[in-house]
Amino acid sequence: MSAPRIALVHAMPVAIEPVAHVFREMWPQARITHLLDDSLPPDLTAAGSITPAIVERFITLARYCEMSGANAILFTCSAFGTAIEAAKSAVKVPVLKPNEAMLDEALAAGPTLAVIATFEPSIPSLKKEFEELALSRGIQLKLKTRTVPAAIAALQRGHGSEHDSLIAAAAAEMGQCDALVLGQFSMARAAAGIPKAPGRKVLTSPHSAVTRLKRIFDVR
Repeated sequence: MSAPRIALVHAMPVAIEPVAHVFREMWPQARITHLLDDSLPPDLTAAGSITPAIVERFITLARYCEMSGANAILFTCSAFGTAIEAAKSAVKVPVLKPNEAMLDEALAAGPTLAVIATFEPSIPSLKKEFEELALSRGIQLKLKTRTVPAAIAALQRGHGSEHDSLIAAAAAEMGQCDALVLGQFSMARAAAGIPKAPGRKVLTSPHSAVTRLKRIFDVR
């Protein structure tokens, strides 16, 4: 079998390069394709919650990727967890939610976790996923969350260093934890600038997701 084709489905243009960079770094043989629908975040914000229409759009996106020859699908938009769950059930190929691999890594590190996001609607979805996973494993979760909307605004203006500095500053204020989770794919670029702290892992969605996909396809 040739290298698998991985379809990456994005809701924000700023998520594309961070995950592409991680694939180049960790799994350059994978054949990645990009599908972008940047109307999803404003539509979610306007609706206030995930609607049946948004769920149907995710199902359509997943089916399109499968019809286009994808061997697996990775969604990079962390605010749409329930819609992605519905998309998983609609296709036969493996479908990964943006943060599911990272959530596993975080809970393996310990029960005290901190989550930073730059798109505020991502927090309820992330919180729900963490709480459900912790409950299923009998873990007494201690979860702190922080949103830094100014960071994604800076990134969208092309000010990457300002984005990274804002994330690092937020990380410094989160206090001690077992794992610090960067909740957006677009935030992965900031991880290198976060000072190391004893006993604390810094986790990003792209690195965890690519590691999980390599395991699915038995790539060493």
